[in-house]
Amino acid sequence: MSKARPPLTLKPHIDCVLPASAMVMAAGLGKRMRPLTASRPKPLIDVAGKTLLDRALDGVAAAGIEHAVVNAHYFADQIEAAVKARKTPTRIDLSDERSQLLETGGGITKALPLLKGDAFYTINADNMWIDGPVDTLRLIANRWNAAEMDALLLLVPLARANGFEGRGDFHMDGMGRLSPRAGIRMAPFVYSGVQIISRTLFDGEPVEPFTMWRAWNKALETGRMYGLSHPGLWFHVGTPASIGETEALLQEV
Repeated sequence: MSKARPPLTLKPHIDCVLPASAMVMAAGLGKRMRPLTASRPKPLIDVAGKTLLDRALDGVAAAGIEHAVVNAHYFADQIEAAVKARKTPTRIDLSDERSQLLETGGGITKALPLLKGDAFYTINADNMWIDGPVDTLRLIANRWNAAEMDALLLLVPLARANGFEGRGDFHMDGMGRLSPRAGIRMAPFVYSGVQIISRTLFDGEPVEPFTMWRAWNKALETGRMYGLSHPGLWFHVGTPASIGETEALLQEV
């Protein structure tokens, strides 16, 4: 007599209004990933048979977001070809930074005309996440409240930040409000590279190189910067050694 099969379990579905666009940050030089980045950009490095860029865009498509923007500077032709080869999300626009690397904040400012809506996702291509009980991008959208937030960051507890070598990035209070790590002290949460952010934080900014902190500091000053702890797994793929470490951890999942 055959054993009864266990019932299928499906991830809980979160009904929420998703931002219309997601920007995948893919323009960096990938210096810490050398020599692998001598002939290709970091987002096109394979981890367990799939590029970091494809993993990020697969996550966008799986959440039901139909529009993405990818910025490109280093080996921009390769990024552009990889984007054109994809069928999902439905539309992917390239934000061309060939003439000047603009860093995270400047890259978003340049891409604003391509991004839809009052708020949008940004995703760093060198970080990987695995969903917890629900889809990660839907989870953060469900927490987003434009009336009280200008930035909502997906955070990872420092103890579970695979591949991260720093002291942490943020403290978070019981309401989810964030404060940055001070000096050499430790902070309990790491920025995962995924957030929803309001375009108002970039209003009036010139298209020039600057980091995300210029926008974040505006949100911190007004008390409108929040965080959400990621219930799933997360990996920072920053060096050649971290690729093998990440692949080994993925085999255990």
